Amino acid sequence: MSPTDFSIADCDFSQVKEIVEKWCANDPDIDSVNKLKNYLAEKDLNKLSNSFNGLLEFGTAGLRGPLIPGPSGMNLAVVQRAAAAIAAFMSARNMKSVVIGMDARFGSTDFAKLSAQILAGAGMQTWLFPTVCPTPLLAFAVNYLSADVGIMVTASHNPASDNGYKVYLGKSVDGIAFNGSQIISPIDKEIAQLMREVNFPIKKSNEFVMLNNSIEVAYLSACNKFATAKTDKKSDFKIVYTPLHGVGAELFLNEMSLAGFNSISVVTEQAKPDPKFPTVPFPNPEENGALDLAITLASQSSADLLIAHDPDADRCAIATNFDGKWQMWRGDEVGAIIGRYLQRKLNYQPNRKNYPRAFANSLVSSTLLGEIAKSGRISYSQTLTGFKWVSKVPNLFYGYEEALGYCVDPEKVNDKDGISAGLLLAELAFECKERKISLREYLKQIYRKHGWFITNQISLRFESIEQAKQKLTQFQNDYPKELADKPIKRIYDLNNGYAGLPATEGIIIFYGKKSEIRVIVRPSGTEPKMKCYVEVKDKSESVANKLLSQACEQLTRVLS
Repeated sequence: MSPTDFSIADCDFSQVKEIVEKWCANDPDIDSVNKLKNYLAEKDLNKLSNSFNGLLEFGTAGLRGPLIPGPSGMNLAVVQRAAAAIAAFMSARNMKSVVIGMDARFGSTDFAKLSAQILAGAGMQTWLFPTVCPTPLLAFAVNYLSADVGIMVTASHNPASDNGYKVYLGKSVDGIAFNGSQIISPIDKEIAQLMREVNFPIKKSNEFVMLNNSIEVAYLSACNKFATAKTDKKSDFKIVYTPLHGVGAELFLNEMSLAGFNSISVVTEQAKPDPKFPTVPFPNPEENGALDLAITLASQSSADLLIAHDPDADRCAIATNFDGKWQMWRGDEVGAIIGRYLQRKLNYQPNRKNYPRAFANSLVSSTLLGEIAKSGRISYSQTLTGFKWVSKVPNLFYGYEEALGYCVDPEKVNDKDGISAGLLLAELAFECKERKISLREYLKQIYRKHGWFITNQISLRFESIEQAKQKLTQFQNDYPKELADKPIKRIYDLNNGYAGLPATEGIIIFYGKKSEIRVIVRPSGTEPKMKCYVEVKDKSESVANKLLSQACEQLTRVLS
């Protein structure tokens, strides 16, 4: 099928009817077919335009879209194209094995099973998780099984109306060391093209293997490296936890119990997987209100630490009691304390000089990690947004992105992993309590050494990704010439590349000299949102906080 077969833009109704009927002929879901035929009968061009606005494309974290019929949504017809395209991609490179996992979203089980049938039908050794699992467990399985490919059916933190499809590659492919990480360009574009060229009918087979719990056991064993000795004091360390209606609870609670953390209270209303996400409009710990129930429980139970995962448990958030008020930590704050913790551990290793290691984070994350790495004689890199880029840094020892994603053991899970990060953060918080300092004081010690790197984010939600991009264009044409009374120092169009990175959508502006303000504005790669990332650097805490407040207030007015 050509690109015009997936879009009805500028088509008359007879052409629309032809395009829709051609799609329906190969759609395996009778419900989707009936919906599309009803749209035709009712001449509902609104719904047809939503469904036929081009074939769903790979973004920052794979395929991700609304659960609607047609080529522009996540449905069985699109999934069968994706699975068949991956099979063709694998055959062209003599790849032979794939492992598939799924979360608890609407359609995930059916999407995963259909993918397994198609890949098994193509002659691939195919493993399928028998039930829902966190994304980090699938990423772990790719390396543990030495699989050539991994597929995770998930939309991570997106609303309940969405689903998605992440693709991982094991080992090296086309000269790129993937080592169990997500695909990047040009491979995503190649698979996208193969999705357009699928030949029907597609052969299917039920000759795939259902995995047992050996993967979970091996994963828990790998995570044990972050656990310190069990003590009675550890058992008394009070933690409140929420999986936000996702699939992380079972694996995380088993991990924490093995590490000796037995005083964990789970938010009852959010404890079990539920694709409706009934207590949160957006199941993302970053969203306002997402952790309200957990914070209430933490306050009532006098907890020492609050830990939250997003629905597929690749992201991890924490909150602590600060001067009598529970506050969620920013991703950059968590990224810094993990970086310092791991830098200290790495420098204590006797054979450290025998293997170089690197820290990395995304361009929109704080540059404080670079200072931490430098002080520990560790190399440091910034990457494009998305963990598919962070995970490609050679000799990666630790990587993070400000959107609550932390990779603390790349050799085992070469992707963000909220499960192992949650354990590491609990160990660090417990260690601080034993030293009679707060986790916040631990962070302040880092600031006192390197300077105050304070960050914030302004996020605007739109009806469509196109609207978000239009708002970005508007900002690029009319950005503040001064910010918090600081003049522009440098400005870069990210479409032309920056600091050796590939071109990407967005703009980066530096203001000031002695006190520096960095502003990055870009569209979200997974949702109809535009994001503005602000970082202020200064030697003074009060100056940095004042500048950040002024900058964010001014930018909010400009962007609204």
